[in-house]
Amino acid sequence: MSRRFQELDWRPTPLGELVLRRRRDVTVDRDVLEIKLGDEFLMSDLFTVAEVELARRGLAELTGTDLDVVVGGLGLGYTAQTVLADPRVHSMVVVDALEAVIEWHRDGLIPTEPELTSDRRCTFVHGNFFELLRSPDGLDPVAPGRRFDAILVDIDHSPRHLLHPSHGSFYAPEGLRRLAGWLHSGGVFGLWSNDPPDEEFLTALSSAFARARADIITFANPLQGNEATATVYLASTAADTPRSS
Repeated sequence: MSRRFQELDWRPTPLGELVLRRRRDVTVDRDVLEIKLGDEFLMSDLFTVAEVELARRGLAELTGTDLDVVVGGLGLGYTAQTVLADPRVHSMVVVDALEAVIEWHRDGLIPTEPELTSDRRCTFVHGNFFELLRSPDGLDPVAPGRRFDAILVDIDHSPRHLLHPSHGSFYAPEGLRRLAGWLHSGGVFGLWSNDPPDEEFLTALSSAFARARADIITFANPLQGNEATATVYLASTAADTPRSS
């Protein structure tokens, strides 16, 4: 049996203290890997269903091949892993503002199977997703101006529960239209949220995209012995012209 609690790494960041820890949870009788930022739990490998569904449902909206995908927010890597499990994916850019999280994956402190770092389709970008979105070069510094088939985001807890106030403009119609501009025609935006569907945000999505909806994801909560829910928002741009490969 492992130790009851182990702090694997700690880093100061502009957003607060970032901690990667492993603890033994007697309720589920296994080790649990967690990332905390200040007092906020960013991610736990006890609850990964919605992160997986963000990628699975987002890519299911696309019919093409040789797909180019952006994942905003790396965390424990479950969304990124699910993207790479789709054989249609040609490339994936993962953007994370916390350099330590990228290093934890590269150093093996966060184990993934298969490893993200060994897949040549995966590129890590250390940067602020929201700032890159506003820049003229866009989300891939190696290929300025590049557009994508899907952009999947899991950074804030919800459109209202933000890690930093500067993220707020992204969830307004203008910010969403800016994101839509980095997608190919028929491209998909997906967003994870820990809160129930937000009608005001859905209205903003509908103003920026041709189609928008909110899917409620249900999963087991073994700590409380009941079911919990999260939301995956999905929005698509108009399919005016075929995407060039």
